[in-house]
Amino acid sequence: MKNTATQQRAGEQQNLFGTKRTPMPEGNACHIVSVGKRRDGGTRYWCLKHRADATAKYGKPATACRTAHLPPIAEQDILTLDFAKYPGGVALWGAVPAVYDTTTQPLDRGIHVHSRVTAESEKELDNTFRAVRIVGKDLPHEGVYVDELDAIYYMATTVFGYTMREVRCTYCGYSHLDRDWFSVHPHSRHLCAGCGKHFKDTQTGIGNPICGVREACGVQTRAPKSSTKKLKIKQEDYPGGIQIWGSNPAFIWTGKSTEEEGIHVHAYKDGIQMPEIDETYGSVIIDGITLDPVMVRLYMAQAILPSLRDRITTVVCTSCGEGILSEGDLAFTPATTQRCATCERDVPTAGRLRKMVSNPLPLVLARLEKFAVRPIQKHDLGLLPETI
Repeated sequence: MKNTATQQRAGEQQNLFGTKRTPMPEGNACHIVSVGKRRDGGTRYWCLKHRADATAKYGKPATACRTAHLPPIAEQDILTLDFAKYPGGVALWGAVPAVYDTTTQPLDRGIHVHSRVTAESEKELDNTFRAVRIVGKDLPHEGVYVDELDAIYYMATTVFGYTMREVRCTYCGYSHLDRDWFSVHPHSRHLCAGCGKHFKDTQTGIGNPICGVREACGVQTRAPKSSTKKLKIKQEDYPGGIQIWGSNPAFIWTGKSTEEEGIHVHAYKDGIQMPEIDETYGSVIIDGITLDPVMVRLYMAQAILPSLRDRITTVVCTSCGEGILSEGDLAFTPATTQRCATCERDVPTAGRLRKMVSNPLPLVLARLEKFAVRPIQKHDLGLLPETI
């Protein structure tokens, strides 16, 4: 198994956002330094502690960087995982908020992990962690490391149909993660989170350290198959609430079975902590309302991109009355008009001055909410738009 630059991240286990070259301040305080000039000639500042932009207006250093508000990943938030202990299979996904949530369950964000001792046994692990350190005899002593942002943006890039590769900074060798707008736009000029410098890669693409982790672990990606399972329920039968996600391919899957894709549903009885329903379905009807797997999957990814915050709506065709689904690049590119796939008309985003992305799901979820057993939970990952 190959040693990659991603292993640098595993070596930061005592101070995940630190650097080995520069002493870090104690606690969660920023460490802001100058990293060169901006395109307009002003000075650009970078936080080496949190690996984020720290430039305020007029080229001044900010009092805090753009990610200082996020809680640091503590050692107890990290799962140490040895694949050899789970010959029945291990699977890791990026975990993001459900698109519809009437439960009282806490926010599920980070890396969701399944593991089995045998293919037929119950899951020994079925939990979400903020980071995972993968260890094993063929890996370096400190293992290889994946954090929640790697996994979350892997999900978004995959759902929008793009592939990723490992991209390393030509200055410091740090394994690069493309976030937000950059996670869905292939490019060759990158801003390194490790040292704050711009560097040019040899290829046009999208960087994610998970690609290096997968290579180091000797794991290949496999395409999932569509689920044939069907679900038809009423919300009133699950007073503990329901949660709905679009499925996204696991970034690591070592089991012999083939992963299924569709709509993942949790449904809870009252007072029960574990869901009575916890499965992925190809067909889902709730209170007589049919959910479209493509719409659910796209909306889940759209909702976590900071650049699309307040830019997702449902545009209804003025000719045929159908809700319009923005697809392809338009799924993450706001526009003033939307093309109706049913009657092939261009429909303006009436009554809105801003460019928008259209997805019929918000209108569908509003219909579902009329049958909800309790108020809807709305979670925010707290991610900020990335700067160029």
